[in-house]
Amino acid sequence: MSQRLHLVFGGELVDPQSTKFRDTDNIHIVGIFPDYDSAFAAWKSEAHRTVDSAQTRYFIAHLHRLRDEEREVSPTEELDS
Repeated sequence: MSQRLHLVFGGELVDPQSTKFRDTDNIHIVGIFPDYDSAFAAWKSEAHRTVDSAQTRYFIAHLHRLRDEEREVSPTEELDS
């Protein structure tokens, strides 16, 4: 079975209803985790730490989906189009 890496990152958004970061130079990279459970724990910790900032959001990216070369890829969808 392949390793399922997850990236946890976040920062201040332009609008809490979007996923566009206000300043991409200040995106907080929490880390890369070997499984979803540890990534979720890190995400939850950062989300609780920043709960008073309505503009700040954290995300979990499934890196293993990006590097699974044997799996058929889906069409790319551009954000903010």
